[in-house]
Amino acid sequence: MTGSRRAIVWTLSLWILAGNSFADNTQTSSATPPQRDYLVFGFLPIVSPERLVKRFAPLVNYLSTELGTEIRMETAPDFAQFVQRTQNETRYDILFTAPHLYYLANQQAAYRALAKVGADSLEAVIVTRTQGDIHTIDDLKGKRLATAGSLALSTLLTRQLLLHKGLNPDQDLTLVATPSQNASLLSTLQGTTDASALILPVYRRARPQVLQNTRVIAHTGKAPHIPIAAAPWLDATIATRLQTVLITMSDNEKGRAVLQALEWPGFVTTSDATYQSFGPVIKQIKVTQ
Repeated sequence: MTGSRRAIVWTLSLWILAGNSFADNTQTSSATPPQRDYLVFGFLPIVSPERLVKRFAPLVNYLSTELGTEIRMETAPDFAQFVQRTQNETRYDILFTAPHLYYLANQQAAYRALAKVGADSLEAVIVTRTQGDIHTIDDLKGKRLATAGSLALSTLLTRQLLLHKGLNPDQDLTLVATPSQNASLLSTLQGTTDASALILPVYRRARPQVLQNTRVIAHTGKAPHIPIAAAPWLDATIATRLQTVLITMSDNEKGRAVLQALEWPGFVTTSDATYQSFGPVIKQIKVTQ
């Protein structure tokens, strides 16, 4: 294991052990830029910390090398605490968050999008066991549907789909919040819940055994892909360099190798206007706990 990889693993291990006390010890005023000789790349906890490291450490290492600056990877125990840290602390210099939560970070904490994943738009799927008795959305009435919590994009897209199909997600079925999308899928596979809602790329990366024993019964509408954003206090020169490094990743062999592992074609430029449509959606959910 390389030194930079060990540093990332150690950072996440510290988060696991310290929990909220780590946040308390590092909180600073949002008006004061953090005084440190490294950058912090904040990742929304879309999967477990171990899976975050496995999936995104190569990207962090690549950016660190290209920028010539140490970048440390951090996350949070759940979506709500990640949002709280993004809004109220000068903690994350670089941000990887869901499209609708980026809208919030932009509006409330002045983060600015540098680039977005240049892949197709995101969509969620509803998954159930292959041998189960659920075949359509109508069959979900009275059932237990696992989600990654009320703040997850997959949950919002699924709620919109259920409403469109004539089901009230708060009355006609039971939404069961789990720590992550992988946990939601596992709960369905084990029979704890009847179905689960998760982003399609996460489902596609599930273990073969999981895919063999589950099936998709519905697809939701689509949303813009994930942006990479810079904090308002990040030096403008560094932000510009970071944007260039992201957009040109597909132009060199090392960058293409990282992108291939992520199953992304590359990054493209974007603007805040891309995510403005999430305004009405954000107003309908509880974004802090």
